[in-house]
Parts: sequence; structure tokens; C-alpha cells
Amino acid sequence: METSLTGQTALVTGSSRGIGKAIASKLSGAGANIVLHYHTNREAAERAAADIGSNCVIAQADLSSPSDIERLAGELRETRLDILVNNAGVWRSSPLGSTTLEVANEVLLTNVLGVFWLTQALLPSLRDGARIVNISSVAGRTASAEGRSLYRASKAAVDAFTRNWALELAPRRIRVNAVAPGMVETEMTDEYLRSAETRTRLEKRHPLGKLGDVDEVADAVLFLCSDESRFVTGQSLNVSGGFVI
Repeated sequence: METSLTGQTALVTGSSRGIGKAIASKLSGAGANIVLHYHTNREAAERAAADIGSNCVIAQADLSSPSDIERLAGELRETRLDILVNNAGVWRSSPLGSTTLEVANEVLLTNVLGVFWLTQALLPSLRDGARIVNISSVAGRTASAEGRSLYRASKAAVDAFTRNWALELAPRRIRVNAVAPGMVETEMTDEYLRSAETRTRLEKRHPLGKLGDVDEVADAVLFLCSDESRFVTGQSLNVSGGFVI
């Protein structure tokens, strides 16, 4: 069955590059109109929009800022959204004992409160029967000694949002699900994966023997945005090659 989102409108946060861009491209390829969100790099957003096509518009906001979120929601007030993909996030080292308030605020304001406030602000713009897909991570349900406990906690919070919002929004037939990638090769993880030792170690933690790519994550998001998943809500789908603790 060919998935069609023709005539629908999707906002994908953090979609100027990486997983977000792949998601926006995949939804566009299925016929959706795209609102491509970016934070600071307008040139990258413009390049991504040009790649996606004429059915794509650009929107800027700092999702760690409640006032910026309210501004963005106001700009989209007349846009009826069928799909919201909460993809934007930051990945920072935060060892217990040496994490600064600045780093803690950056991670938690963007990855947790930004997701919460944006979704709340956009509720009036979401059609009944809309779909929300949160990009979580297997990091939210695994552990390591690498000093990223704040990031892991932030993704666990996204999974909690997903379950609870599925119940809260069910009366409006809004389905809420999450996609939890394993380690995916993107611009954000490029420096981390430059070490051959690190890459080999992570590949071994994925039973399928490889790291993920952005299109594999985007395919899962497309499924959760489509009628093929019409009886699925409140779920977090691991797209991780079997990544386990």
C-alpha cells in the first residue's frame, strides 16, 4: 500500500539537517506540505527547503525560549496542522559532579520543556485526528558511564509525554507516538563517531551489526503518521537495530 499524505501539513522541528531533514523529506515525498523549523542556521534551512521542494516553508524559533515558542505558535495560528514531529534536541556531555547550570538548562529546556511548551502552544492548530510523533532515543531506557545522564533523562521524559498525551488527546482522536533511534550517523554524532574504536564498540551493541541511518528513522515516522498505523497510539517504537543495554 502506497502511503499518501496529500493535502496534509506537517511541522517538523529541527529539520534543517540530519534526522529532521530526512523526516521532512520523507513526509514531503508522501505528499505533505512541510513547515521546516530551524533554530540558528538559516542557510542550512534554506538549502534543506530547496531540496524538499515548493511545498516547504521555513519557520525559525529557539525552542528553549517560551516567548519564541509563543511567537512561532502565533505565526502558525492560521495553519491547520495534521502532523507535528518533535525532533529538535541537543546532545551534550553532562558528567555527574561537573555539569554546569548552563549545560543542564540547554539540555532540559530544549529536549523536555521545549517539547512540552511547543506541543501545548500548538494544540489549537492541530486538527482533530492529527498525529504527533516525538523523537525519543534508546538512550532514555539504557545506561552508560559516559556522562550523559541529563540527555538520557530528557529522552525518558519524552517517552513519558508520549504515553500521557496519548490518553489526554484521545478524545480528539489525536494519536501520539514516539520513535526511539539507536546511534544514528548524522552531523550531530559525526565527531563522536570519528574514533574507530568508538564506532566498532557501538556497532557491536547493535545486534544487526551496523549503526542507523536517517532514512531508517524517517521511514518509521512516516508509518506512524500514516493510516497504516491508525490503531497505534501511546507507543515508543525502537528503531535501533536491536540495541540493548
